[in-house]
Amino acid sequence: MIKTSDHRREGIMEEDIDPGTFRVWPEAVFFDSWSNGYSYCHRFRISSDEVLVIRSTDFHSISGRVLVIQSLHSFLHFRITASFKLLLKMAVDGKSFEVTPETEKLLCERLLDQTQPISERFRVLFSLRNLRGPAPRNALIHVMYNFAHVPTKDPSNLLAHEAAFALGQMQDADAIPALKLVLNDLSLHPIVRHEAAEALGAIGLESNIPLLKDSLDSDPAQEVRETCELALSRIQGLKNVGENNQKATLEASPFLSVDPAAPASCSSVNELREIILNEEKGMYERYAALFGLRNHGGDEAVAAIIESLNAKSALLRHEVAYVLGQLQNRSASDALSRVLKDVNEHPMVRHEAAEALGSIADDQCISLLEEFSNDPEPIVSQSCEVALSMLDFERSGKSFEYLFMQAPQLQEAT
Repeated sequence: MIKTSDHRREGIMEEDIDPGTFRVWPEAVFFDSWSNGYSYCHRFRISSDEVLVIRSTDFHSISGRVLVIQSLHSFLHFRITASFKLLLKMAVDGKSFEVTPETEKLLCERLLDQTQPISERFRVLFSLRNLRGPAPRNALIHVMYNFAHVPTKDPSNLLAHEAAFALGQMQDADAIPALKLVLNDLSLHPIVRHEAAEALGAIGLESNIPLLKDSLDSDPAQEVRETCELALSRIQGLKNVGENNQKATLEASPFLSVDPAAPASCSSVNELREIILNEEKGMYERYAALFGLRNHGGDEAVAAIIESLNAKSALLRHEVAYVLGQLQNRSASDALSRVLKDVNEHPMVRHEAAEALGSIADDQCISLLEEFSNDPEPIVSQSCEVALSMLDFERSGKSFEYLFMQAPQLQEAT
């Protein structure tokens, strides 16, 4: 049992929660979902002045207005008060939040402030990726490209790569020129160039094809070349389905992420396992099998995903660790711990393993993250620092993202 106190703090109603049990709310209304890249949450109105925030892994079903969740983790149950209004007013496109110009300016300035701890800059970055417009986009571009050229002790390749990832997840076509500059600049860390290539694939425009083909042929880093292969295949897939309704099916993800490959359509875990473990298969096909296994779920699928951590490709191994973080399955803890401990492993793989361990968040994971927060590789140590900071916020019942600490006008859910 997850023991929590029964007092109220800023409108939060804390409860005792039995992991694995089911809870039912008969008058739930879905409000919205969001992802910061590592956590995936849904919000439901459960009364006129209450809202429930749950991880996607705890979601069980909703039929009509009856919400059922399986409490695998502690969930947050908020009472909306005059001083603490949680629900945010959604923008017209339904995919971003409206904030005041002052809040937007504050977030952008804080992201660009290199004196801030890395975890603080990540808090801001995760908030900005839920906004739209030139200011958030330009702040992310500045972090992605300009910071990587600043001759300081800590330019944070981790933050630069996360900014590129955010721009791809936002699918902001106006970021394409900057992403192309990053992909072309061989002086940048491969993890940043890789993420720029993936972002170009996520945006999915055919005009990105020539540059991706050039980098596929010429980039010295294998992980970047393989990412270009993935991006080209994704764009071709979007082109093949055209503008009909199949496009939404191709891009849909139960984890709210824009994935580098569409999940494989076959339903057999054994077949998907054979594909992902086959070193002769193309990278896109193996990624598709990975996302197929993720969406299938279950012990056999998770076991197959864990097994693929032994793939020869560092790019595939890093995506496997990322997916295990999405699934938040504790059976992956030992394998992910071995990856984080392996100093000979590629930093991008160890980085994703650290973030995944932060999502699983048992005592063993937390202890290991604390140990490797002093790792000599900044990409790894900063990943551990960010993961631990996110856990601290979650345990205290507070949002890691600034946006969910705002108090805009309450809007009736539809």
